[in-house]
Amino acid sequence: MAEQNLDGPVGTGTGTAPGTTSGTAAAVAVGRRPVPVAIGRRPEPVHDIAVYAFPGMAPFELGVVIEVFGLARPELIGLLAAPWYGLKVCADRPGTPLDAVGGFTLTARHGLDELAAADTVVVPGVPNAFSGEVSPDLVEALRTAHGRGARIVSICGGAFALAAAGLLDGREATTHWRYAELLQQRYPAVRVDPDVLYVDNGDVLTSAGSAAGIDLCLHLVRKDHGAKVANAVARRFVVAPHRNGGQAQFIEAAVHPVEEDEDGIARSMRWALDHLSSPLTVSLLARAARMSDRSYLRHFTARTGTSPMRWVVTQRIAASLELLESPEGTVEEIAAAVGFESAATFRHHFGRVMRTSPTAYRRSFGRGAA
Repeated sequence: MAEQNLDGPVGTGTGTAPGTTSGTAAAVAVGRRPVPVAIGRRPEPVHDIAVYAFPGMAPFELGVVIEVFGLARPELIGLLAAPWYGLKVCADRPGTPLDAVGGFTLTARHGLDELAAADTVVVPGVPNAFSGEVSPDLVEALRTAHGRGARIVSICGGAFALAAAGLLDGREATTHWRYAELLQQRYPAVRVDPDVLYVDNGDVLTSAGSAAGIDLCLHLVRKDHGAKVANAVARRFVVAPHRNGGQAQFIEAAVHPVEEDEDGIARSMRWALDHLSSPLTVSLLARAARMSDRSYLRHFTARTGTSPMRWVVTQRIAASLELLESPEGTVEEIAAAVGFESAATFRHHFGRVMRTSPTAYRRSFGRGAA
């Protein structure tokens, strides 16, 4: 079996400068990109992210975390107002090869002491959710990290580790739909929602299976660095820039998809994105798809898991985020720019999708926000 050594931290994060040189500034090499640092000043501290690796893990969820937080990102030059992340892959026994699904091994260089000291901890799974196996050392490290103020995140079955540590007691949480009933039975103090992509409790966040981990990681980037940076990361990832956490996990596909209808749906969605500021109706979208209203509704819902107009609202909210991050434009002007009939309608739908108000979002993520 091939062995992969996972080092850290990686990416474009900054750390403590190893020294300075003469002149007005020095370029401190961190990760794979030099970061200019003023002489006599320490660079801004990096936000450390630790991700847990374990024997028998499926590599997709681990790869998602590494892809989002550990990849060098030259596309973000000029967009970042704060340093990017530093990433460490951690395991119970660092340096010990871990067999992964697919017939290869991973070797994590860092241990749980460094996981407990990180700013954000991500648990992308557990060895066997059905057996209830959770490392006692991981449980203790999670409690230590949370106790010192770290942000704790789970993907898929990783929610079982957070629940075992007591971090989900009295909270809403989610996991992969096939584990949801078991999580609720095993940890009755947790309010398990099996239907959503992710749940953000501020200091503790949980997500559903596999691809929902991408949504949650992008959500973290959006919270930390804003919509423009998150959109740039999503673009390189070749995924949708934002799916709100309340979206359904499971989308039932049409039994006999019709290629022409699928092309029509895609065409209508592209057309709608080009006309978000204009009034949109199901009939207009159906016309763009060259389908009848009834056929369009049926095929759109089967393909996306939501209705055409609910999808339009979500796209309008997504388009508003970058505008809200700019100091220019009132809420009323932004509402009109993305196609809402009034600011009141905008506020209503924004609150439903984002679980906050446009003004609160601007206060948190607007340029110049603390």
